[in-house]
Amino acid sequence: MASVDSKVDLWKIPLIALNVKVRKKLGLFLNPKNTVAADWRTVAEEMGFSYLEITNYENSKNPTDEILKNWQAQYTETSVGKLLFILTEVERTDVVEELRALIDEDVRKYIESAKRKDDPPVQVPEVDSCVPRTPERFGITLADDPDGAPELFDAFICYCQSDFNFVHDMIRELEQTEYKLKLCVFDRDVLPGSCVWTITSELIEKRCKRMVVVVSDEYLESDACDFQTKFALSLCPGARSKRLIPVIYRPMSKPFPSILRFLTVCDYTRPCTQSWFWVRLAKALSLP
Repeated sequence: MASVDSKVDLWKIPLIALNVKVRKKLGLFLNPKNTVAADWRTVAEEMGFSYLEITNYENSKNPTDEILKNWQAQYTETSVGKLLFILTEVERTDVVEELRALIDEDVRKYIESAKRKDDPPVQVPEVDSCVPRTPERFGITLADDPDGAPELFDAFICYCQSDFNFVHDMIRELEQTEYKLKLCVFDRDVLPGSCVWTITSELIEKRCKRMVVVVSDEYLESDACDFQTKFALSLCPGARSKRLIPVIYRPMSKPFPSILRFLTVCDYTRPCTQSWFWVRLAKALSLP
């Protein structure tokens, strides 16, 4: 197993570099309540979580994984180096030593992946009678101009199919009124045929100023919505840019997702605030 270069500054490597295997093993070390060594509660306190937040995590099946996800989402000063520092500070060097090789491997893969994105390989064009092919990122929506700039949007709408009627309402209220906002609705705007994950990442990161998350019971079961939400949160630690806006339009029987609980919700289920709902949402999406 290759090791990460000793010159790499782990304090500059984001927490998303750590993959599932490392996170699961961290849980095996930290989830069990330990009267001798520091467990996940001590780590969470060092990360900056409050007593009430830590108490809420006790109901989770994997509290270590929950605090890692929410630490990454809520705080700007998160990194692999910071995590290793905290584990050392709470005297869990046993965890650091046990997982260091796996962590180094994840960091190495992350750096290589980032380098490939920054330095795409030079490709020799095929010799045929066709016109030059358009790069994928310039041909993913209906209005993309192969000879011009890619189509841009005010907001990407994250939703599951069962909530599509409400998305229609959103289009009517935000696009076809005086607000004249431009929404990216996957089923309407995206051309078929390309990798879903590649397309959504490109749209969320580079084409859309913000993302509206339509939260419902069905949303909680959607792998696509889960990916889109976590990807958007990774782009705005601490939600400082108001990039992600959760929306509830009907009552839920399941708990509201903990990863979004620190964001202000636009709630359509409250009759007393329904008249302000579209105004608030439109104003938030119209910000620079």
